[in-house]
Amino acid sequence: MGQIPHALVTGGGSGIGAACARALTQAGVRVTVLGRREARLHAMVAAGDAADFLVADVTALPDLPPCSILVNAAGIAASAPFLKSDDALFELMWRVNVMGAVATTRAVLPGMMAAGFGRVVNIASTAALKGYPYVTAYAAAKHGLLGLTRALAQEVATKGVTVNAVCPGFTDTDLVAESVATIIARTGRSADAARQELARHNPQRRLVQPEEVAAAVLALCQPGSSAINGQALAVDGGET
Repeated sequence: MGQIPHALVTGGGSGIGAACARALTQAGVRVTVLGRREARLHAMVAAGDAADFLVADVTALPDLPPCSILVNAAGIAASAPFLKSDDALFELMWRVNVMGAVATTRAVLPGMMAAGFGRVVNIASTAALKGYPYVTAYAAAKHGLLGLTRALAQEVATKGVTVNAVCPGFTDTDLVAESVATIIARTGRSADAARQELARHNPQRRLVQPEEVAAAVLALCQPGSSAINGQALAVDGGET
């Protein structure tokens, strides 16, 4: 790649996005983190886990700097029974989880193609590979993100650019903390019981750690990963 590669990580202020930014920085990549919460992004830069940050929502992007690595980690999850999941919920899940990735990828892909090198990694979910109850809107969007990944990978296959998805199981992030809170509110279970309810999907009987997801992302971003394209890499302890 010649000069120091530049990566853009959306949702880079927390959770999986922050872990990806940290792993890429430690690998010698210059990382810009993008997200909505300036304090968290500033903390990433202050800690040396990113070189720069952009405060933005993926549904309303500013001009983006050119990059050779794009990690689409920004996402949103919500749970509700299907019959209580209105059009607005489906549209929100689609707008953030799919169209956010569309917008960022559309912005940086021409530069990658011109340079003859690029890595796009979409953070999907095991919900892109299977169904879960009470998250139809989220699962539909993540299936859409995986479809985007596979189709675009075919389109750019001869351009030096790869497009892949990493599909984590339930991961120990703020999103899972929100799910735990929802379980507690709806069922009256303890926090430990609620976490165990989510962890039981993983054959290892635990939540995935963000750093484990980041390790998979980092592997897909290496120059030597050029033959890995259009894939859905599950990081789920064997669930799928």
